[in-house]
Amino acid sequence: MKKEIFKKFLFLLLMLPVGAAAQIRFGYVNYTEICQQMPQYEQAKQQMASLKEKYEQEAERGENEFQRKFSDFLQGQKDFPTIILQKRQAELQDVLERGIAFRKEAQELLSKAEKDLMNDVYNHLNAAIAAVGQEHGYAFVLNVDGNSAPYINPQMGDDVTDLVRVKLGILKELPNAPQTVEETASESDVVVAPVETETEEADPAEEGDSAQ
Repeated sequence: MKKEIFKKFLFLLLMLPVGAAAQIRFGYVNYTEICQQMPQYEQAKQQMASLKEKYEQEAERGENEFQRKFSDFLQGQKDFPTIILQKRQAELQDVLERGIAFRKEAQELLSKAEKDLMNDVYNHLNAAIAAVGQEHGYAFVLNVDGNSAPYINPQMGDDVTDLVRVKLGILKELPNAPQTVEETASESDVVVAPVETETEEADPAEEGDSAQ
């Protein structure tokens, strides 16, 4: 699927005039890598683990009930009258079927919950990628997961993975970003202007006294 999307982008570039295609710039990201670094992704994993544990505990409760009823049935089946035997068999069948149905329903609910949680994560990531693309004037941003783009011309495409990380708050600033003037200026670089001291003007009366 990803390779098909990449092929469509290449096709669109080929359809453009040579001059226009040369002016197009695009970005590319490692989508999965960024996604797994997002706080929302970790939160989704924790919510899924908690939900799965609750479903598992409930399923085990039903299975324990079946084991208990089955053990009671084995111990008393020789002494049970026919009607009680049939009743116990129906109970076992009912508990077993309910347990199987719950397992199936729980799996469907877990799949839906995971899809909903991850869609929220993807939407958040997609919004950050779109913002980076718009701010830097990219025609599009490619996902290079799975070696879907083995070669990208560095004169036309930029790796915007870190830009997206900054946008999401995963990074506070770009790695190897140029420092500000205040950060780079050392004490030896600071030019201290000479301080002009004010000279007191002589009082004419005092000059006359000294002359006498």
